[in-house]
Parts: sequence; C-alpha cells; structure tokens
Amino acid sequence: MDFSAEPSGEDGPGKVFDAGAPGKSIKVEEALAALALALICLISLANVVVRYMTDVSFAFTEEFSVFLLVVMTLLGASIAFARNEHIRITFFLERFSRPVRVLAEMITLAITTLLFSMVVYYGFLFTLDEYKYDEISAGLGYPSWIYSIWLPMLAVLILVRVLGRGWLLARAGKSSAKDGERS
Repeated sequence: MDFSAEPSGEDGPGKVFDAGAPGKSIKVEEALAALALALICLISLANVVVRYMTDVSFAFTEEFSVFLLVVMTLLGASIAFARNEHIRITFFLERFSRPVRVLAEMITLAITTLLFSMVVYYGFLFTLDEYKYDEISAGLGYPSWIYSIWLPMLAVLILVRVLGRGWLLARAGKSSAKDGERS
C-alpha cells in the first residue's frame, strides 16, 4: 500500500495536489536551509571540540543554534509548500471524488493562509515590542529583535508559497472543468 502524499493514477489525488512544479524558484530557500544546517553542525562540532580540550564552551553556540534551527524549519516549511510535500493524511481524501478533493485542498490552503497571516501579524508586533523596549538576548546580550524579525519575514515567504499553491490549484481546477465541458 502506498502511503505517499502524491498518489499516482489517472484521476487520483496526485493530479489534484500536484497542480504545478515550483521550478528553480526554491533554490535560494534550499541553499539557505542547507547553510543554516551546515552552520548548526559547524558551531556545535566546534563547541564540543573546544569543550573537551579546554573544559570551556563557546557561549554563543546555543543561542545561534536555536535561531538557525528556527530559520531552517521555516525555510523547510516554505520549500514543502512550494513542492506540495507538506505533511497531510490522505487516507480519506483519496477515497473522495475529484471535486471534493479540490475543495478540501482549497479549504486547507485557506486555513493555512489564515494561520500564517496571524504569524506575520503577531510576529511583527512581537519584534516591534522587542525593538521598542530594547530587549536583549539572555546569552550574548544582542538585541532580541535581530532574532525575532525573521519569524514574520519567513512567514511571509511561506504565505507566498501557500498562495502560489492555491493559485496553481485553482488554475488546474478551471482547466479540468473546461476539459470536462468539451468531452
């Protein structure tokens, strides 16, 4: 039994969900996510080596690692939406007719748009408060807003990917409706 998110078949859910490919537009996101992961690995390895050799650890590693992990996660979410590989359970969806699958996907994208719109709004307010009140990070004493500004910015990127997925899905639905009228 195939449990993938992109089932194959002439009129299977894969046809509905795979409304278009992102092309080369996600290469920057992939490179930035890979860079974040590489930096996490490098600073963690350096911290371990220094700690074993000197019994002293780098102060910045935890703060930077957490920041980079959040950035990598948000970039990964953007890539997943661009590729249409975000996590979903399709057991019931695969058993519905094509119009119901399209409707379910559009509802999912609408809810996702609402969620990430809220992340952008409240993330911006949070960052603005950190900037306004000169909050500093606990570990290194850097301004906290330099870490939190990335939350609303990357949430906007995710929103662009979600809206792009919705646009492709709507276009695929219109073209399949026109094909059905011609038959």
